Amino acid sequence: MEFSLLGPIAVTTGSAELSLGPAKRRSVLALLLLQPNTTVPLEQLIDSLWEDEPPEHARTVVQGHVSRLRATLAEGGAEAYGIELATHGSAYLLRLPEELIDAHRFGELVALARPEAAPADAVPLLREALGLWRGPALTGTVTSPPFAAAAHALEERRLTAVEALGRAHGALGEHEQAAAVLYSAAVNHPLREGLIAGLMRALFHTGRQSDALEWFHRTRRLLNEELGVDPGERLRGAYEDILRAEAAGGARPAGGARGKDGTSGGTSSGGGRTGASGDGRSATGSGARPVDGAKRAPVQGSAETDEARGDAGAPGTDGTRQETAAGGRGGSGSGRSGAPPRLLPRPPARFLGREDQLAALTTVLTDGTTGESPLAVVAGPAGVGKTACAVQWAHLYAGSFPDGQLFADLRGFGEGDEAPPAEILGDFLLALGTPPERVPSSAQAASALFRSLVAERRLLVVLDNARSSAQVRPLLPGGPHCATVVTSRSRLDGLVATDWARPVGIQTLGHEEGAALLGAMLGPDRVAEDPAAARELVDLCDGLPLALRAAAAQLTARPRWRLARLAAALRDERRRLALLSAEDTGIAAALRMSVARLSADDARLLSALATSADGHLNASLAAALAGYDPERTQDGLDRLTEMHLVDEEATDVYTISTLTQLFARDERGEGGESDTGGTGDGS
Repeated sequence: MEFSLLGPIAVTTGSAELSLGPAKRRSVLALLLLQPNTTVPLEQLIDSLWEDEPPEHARTVVQGHVSRLRATLAEGGAEAYGIELATHGSAYLLRLPEELIDAHRFGELVALARPEAAPADAVPLLREALGLWRGPALTGTVTSPPFAAAAHALEERRLTAVEALGRAHGALGEHEQAAAVLYSAAVNHPLREGLIAGLMRALFHTGRQSDALEWFHRTRRLLNEELGVDPGERLRGAYEDILRAEAAGGARPAGGARGKDGTSGGTSSGGGRTGASGDGRSATGSGARPVDGAKRAPVQGSAETDEARGDAGAPGTDGTRQETAAGGRGGSGSGRSGAPPRLLPRPPARFLGREDQLAALTTVLTDGTTGESPLAVVAGPAGVGKTACAVQWAHLYAGSFPDGQLFADLRGFGEGDEAPPAEILGDFLLALGTPPERVPSSAQAASALFRSLVAERRLLVVLDNARSSAQVRPLLPGGPHCATVVTSRSRLDGLVATDWARPVGIQTLGHEEGAALLGAMLGPDRVAEDPAAARELVDLCDGLPLALRAAAAQLTARPRWRLARLAAALRDERRRLALLSAEDTGIAAALRMSVARLSADDARLLSALATSADGHLNASLAAALAGYDPERTQDGLDRLTEMHLVDEEATDVYTISTLTQLFARDERGEGGESDTGGTGDGS
């Protein structure tokens, strides 16, 4: 159920609008909504409904309207939404979650927007706020002075938001958009000097100096003729700045935000990180405090080995409450009133080793010297243990992020479609305490709200199984005390280029680490009785933790088998992929998801490379095998390397693993595998 004040007075449930009746009944509802969860005296209702002397039966009329409103709300299912229209003596109280009122949501979105400090985030927030307006406020109420005053106060807040949106566009160098936003408002409010000043600056930045100056002279005449006053400081300041800039040869006026035209001012680089550093990242130089928090837990001797599954508002002039930037009264939008979110999966079982990778993550993610939000990308082939490494580190250092830890599977390499950013952002906002009704519908607005809510928090975000940089950028927090770790089979070079992500590569296990993993899964005695077979199993599994875990599952189910017996079975290349599967997880299923993301050309190239005798080749041999020209082959090899389906060991020296060869030899990826389905934890 939603209540509308920003336009015609309305109550909607789903797609249906409740019938509210005549103007006075709508006016009673509007006055109660302007003062939600507050007792409104009957006398105040009477004074607001009748401009002149009220009739003798006024009390009875108001009581009748309240009774009909109560019945209408009940028919619409008000109780399910926590809504109650109660009588308290000679007063009435409309009790409801205030986020159901569009004026309340408007105030919260505007309060969160910071047009100068974070213009890229402010634009979608302010657009979302202004999009709540469906016409003049309080349309359909009586025309008495109290309602006129309340409507005027709401309109003032709308115009303030329009001015802020113009400033945000200007700070981004989007002066045409700023002029378009401000123009219609300026036409309808020709005496609002701040609005005119903003429009003048926007017009000047677009090269329309004469139009900018004409707006000044027109407004000056109107002020003199209608009010008998001269222009105020803001309007005069804009005019004088333009004149000085013209005298200086067309330079942009001081005080006007500049951006994409190559002058100073914040720019944005996709993720909403603003500043003057030229790469879209914050350049405040404020020196954010390092992520320290709890004492760091020691890195345990582990080999990772598989991918883990593993009332602050003051009354406004219109009777509504002004909201705080933290998300409204009582912190209902900020999530600070509840426990911090703890969304990490459980720690990976039998995690071993990976000391170098864990240390690298610590170096990247706890660096508080840059004043920026650190970002690490853990990349590697399918089944190598990227998720488990990231989740293990996140658990070890959870105490360094007391405001919570967020986790999301982006499904970049899964059976279905990848997770859209709007879906993940919705989950994050709910976890941070945002009521469902206040989660923006657009991904851009949700991203801006997310960054605004966490700007001052010490939060860890783990984004697992990402397909592309574009999928990740809307999910990045902007606060200098937040840290993000992304896992992907792709290198995500785009994040390195635009967001200064630090890559943390993760490789297959050597003989000792692989044997240690088998020992952790099967018991050290079982491995110690046949160390040569253990080494062979590591080789047959290409050192992939996921494959080794599947092999350990086979041996666990067959306690009488020696390791040598499984090794002998795995030597049969026709059976190997099937044996390295365990119910809903397996190396074949993981590889299938990688190959499914390839273009047809790259998939054919991979199949051609799989025919190589020993898995070692150069670009010339690859071109001969695929029948491609050299340029097409090199581009394909680069993409396969980025996806970790092929390794470039040295310049023009490429290798393809045995398991990838076995999978790719069948064009559809079915040779020798069982019907495992799903990727399990082998992303």
